[in-house]
Amino acid sequence: MIKDRDADLPEQVMWEGRFITTKTRGRWEYVGRARGIKAAAIIALDDDPDGTRHVILVSQYRVPLSRFSLEIPAGLIGDDAGAEGEDAVDAAARELEEETGYRAAQMTSLGEFYSSPGMVSESFTLLKATGLERVGEGGGTEGENITVHRVALRDLARFVAEWRRAGHAVDVRIAMLLTPGFLGED
Repeated sequence: MIKDRDADLPEQVMWEGRFITTKTRGRWEYVGRARGIKAAAIIALDDDPDGTRHVILVSQYRVPLSRFSLEIPAGLIGDDAGAEGEDAVDAAARELEEETGYRAAQMTSLGEFYSSPGMVSESFTLLKATGLERVGEGGGTEGENITVHRVALRDLARFVAEWRRAGHAVDVRIAMLLTPGFLGED
């Protein structure tokens, strides 16, 4: 493979905030997480006694989009002072409970992914959460106003289509759930 002609040029920080940093490298402009912070995203699966499998999704208003967005639960790893060494699994468990009110018996890492590699250097660890138990209401931390959606996987395509028809945004990670075989199921 041939690297981009700007790959070995020095990276320049143009601006740094509490959570993001804007950078340039040659002709490229991009954004990264400040302080090396990473993210964890969770595919939370909940089974009914009859075997019907559900996915736990969240929605919230996203200022950069100026509308509500349907997403899988996710959050930053080690973003709080004193938690800089936080593990992805621990962060995912914390975020899942904060956002959805569910606690998982098992968390399995599905690997590291990049959501928009032409513009953002951020990666996220994708985790599969199973053995869910509802332990609270969810909704996120103060000011997040997260709504929790429990959707049967067999109805997910319809749910997403209705969400889009209503003019709302859909996070690209939802597409993974719509891909046959992604979760290792038929």
